Amino acid sequence: MAHKFVIMPPQTDRTRDWAALMMDSIPDYTVVVPETEEEAGRELVDADAAFGEIPQHLLANAGQLKWLQAPAAAPNAGYYYDDLIAHPVQITNFREIYNDHISMFIMGFVLMFARGFHAYLPNQARRVWNHTDPGTVYLPEATAVIMGVGGIGGEAARHCAHFGMNVIAVDARREDVPEGVSKMVRPDELDDVLPEADFVIMTIPHTPETEGLMGADKFKLMKKSAFLINIGRGMTVKLDDLVDALRKGEIRGAGLDVYEKEPLPSDHPLWAMPNVLLTPHVAAFGPYLEERRTEVLMDNARRFAEGRPLRNLVDKANWF
Repeated sequence: MAHKFVIMPPQTDRTRDWAALMMDSIPDYTVVVPETEEEAGRELVDADAAFGEIPQHLLANAGQLKWLQAPAAAPNAGYYYDDLIAHPVQITNFREIYNDHISMFIMGFVLMFARGFHAYLPNQARRVWNHTDPGTVYLPEATAVIMGVGGIGGEAARHCAHFGMNVIAVDARREDVPEGVSKMVRPDELDDVLPEADFVIMTIPHTPETEGLMGADKFKLMKKSAFLINIGRGMTVKLDDLVDALRKGEIRGAGLDVYEKEPLPSDHPLWAMPNVLLTPHVAAFGPYLEERRTEVLMDNARRFAEGRPLRNLVDKANWF
């Protein structure tokens, strides 16, 4: 049975290579790479599957669509809209391909805060020799509360445990206990475990339930000596509340790779705060990502052609 697969614009060398690879290696696939949205709308009419983002005004054209591969592990806000959620199409994503890169990035934040690099780096920039202890955290006596222990959070839990940390996991879906985790709780128990944390590590996606989750009420529950680390999605942390908590000394510091608004405005107060480490949404950077994306896409294309269950299925109503 022939299948038609539409790669939504904009096109890149990578998407054109995917089209050629899919048609060369999987029998009976017709892959089209429309250059414009108007052309894509026409091609969707008889498409069985697609890659990318389908704007809401084109979804009505996709009456036959059964599988959509999202372009990211957690696409940007707005990707999942009501009509797409109601559509019978199955959606898959690229989760799991960043586990090693992002979990190591998390540990970079943990180790820098634990050993005082958030204080030493500004001194280096000012050429100041300050031979004082900024306050180290002894990791074998520290607790990490990791919000979200899927692939990334699960790897981070293993790394934290390697350094002797006690790890409490907060997860809405996972039933098994990942390696390195001493206790698993559900999201409705988050408030109970936040006071135990020396590091609150957020790997959760942006969903209707997680938007603005970390705000003033949550910061008040944390230790004054605790650090917040967010590498998940920026919309899960209210930055105004975080700034207020840092200024009041309700928490000790924060390491952020994602933000409510990106790029973070140059006049935002976080840039000048001495107890904050900021990176520009780069935690996923690393080798082999293109190969991993290709492997997931091709695996799902074969599964779809053969009528087998798809990999990395998304709960559309929860966007992940």
